[in-house]
Amino acid sequence: MAFEGLADRLQSTIQKIKGKGKVSEADVKAMMREVRLALLEADVNFKVVKEFVKNVNERAVGQEVMKSLTPGQQVIKVVKEELTKLMGGEESKIAASNRPPTVVMMVGLQGAGKTTTTGKLANLLRKKYNRKPLLAAADIYRPAAIQQLETLGKQLSMPVFSLGDQVSPVEIARKAIEHAKEEHHDYVLIDTAGRLHVDETLMDELKKVKEVAQPDEILLVVDAMTGQDAVNVAESFNEQLGLTGVVLTKLDGDTRGGAALSIRSVTETPIKFVGMGEKLDALETFHPERMASRILGMGDVLTLIEKAQVSVDEDKARELEQKLRTQSFTFDDFLEQLGQVRQMGPLDEILGMLPGANKMKGLKNVQVDDKQIGHIEAIIRSMTKLEKEQPEVINASRKKRIARGSGRSVQEVNRLLKQFDEMKKMMKQMTNMSKGKKKGFKLPFM
Repeated sequence: MAFEGLADRLQSTIQKIKGKGKVSEADVKAMMREVRLALLEADVNFKVVKEFVKNVNERAVGQEVMKSLTPGQQVIKVVKEELTKLMGGEESKIAASNRPPTVVMMVGLQGAGKTTTTGKLANLLRKKYNRKPLLAAADIYRPAAIQQLETLGKQLSMPVFSLGDQVSPVEIARKAIEHAKEEHHDYVLIDTAGRLHVDETLMDELKKVKEVAQPDEILLVVDAMTGQDAVNVAESFNEQLGLTGVVLTKLDGDTRGGAALSIRSVTETPIKFVGMGEKLDALETFHPERMASRILGMGDVLTLIEKAQVSVDEDKARELEQKLRTQSFTFDDFLEQLGQVRQMGPLDEILGMLPGANKMKGLKNVQVDDKQIGHIEAIIRSMTKLEKEQPEVINASRKKRIARGSGRSVQEVNRLLKQFDEMKKMMKQMTNMSKGKKKGFKLPFM
């Protein structure tokens, strides 16, 4: 996750103050010094950091906090509320016109993932909101941009409106909207041209498209990995076009995440969606409060529930719950659940949404790459029934046989056995996290 470094720093900082019966101004000052450093390291705009620290400090040393029964927890509550406020306060929904189609202009620089994001957004609108979007190919400059959108349309079984690369983007936008009305599409997503940097020619063209299309939304797609540059790009586009929202891509990557924490404050433009992976369903509605919870290690059960409702078979989930209770989880169950969980997203990311998961021993070691799934399947299918049900019987000679049968190395077999063992231990910890231990662990989507 993009905020991993920031999350680790903040969590270790607030942990020091959490259980304190009394909290002094010096305690708060020391904590805010650490928070300030953590935010600056995460590439958050320094003016935003200064304002954030000032707001938290003022509230944290107030009478209401200092005289409460649990001042440490009250301070953390203040940090969470201010972090949520920093990112926009509440979810900013995508517009829905009373007179369809709702027109959405997708804008941004080259390389930010604008065309792919256009396809992802269309997919989200159809799956989550039951809408009927039309993709419009208005990027006539970048080689293969039109073909890329058409390919995405085929993958999603979704129509793409195109007039080739010899017609002006303004005319393409106008005709696409006309076509959407005729075919009763309720959204038109216009994939406009990008540049390597903001220039006058690009902006003039986008203004003309805006004038003709009269969009309900102008969404800027920015790469979260560009850090502070993403904020500067957002400022430029907002001044010229009047953005209604931002989509942050690559928020799952190895990035410090400062852009997500700065954009709202600097541009006063809400972050509406975040890209959390390369797959066409890896676009999420941005919830500031949920993201603040994740950063502070409080989990994000609501997002987990939403993902699970889409991806997980309820009957099989109940069966799994029973197996977790009785500790009869086998390699066959592991393989089956891996398939379902994989549809929800990376396993470590999903587990990270559970409250308290950051404190679970072994969580950071449980990582399953999509590319490894085939290898895992091959290893498990090379096991006998007994070995799948009782992995402890797998000795050195059995490991060699399994490795030969799956075409993998003994080291990979060892690694899988270790991961499986860690996962079982972690699941046992999860069952114990429930206050009502007699009832056993209940999956969040049950």
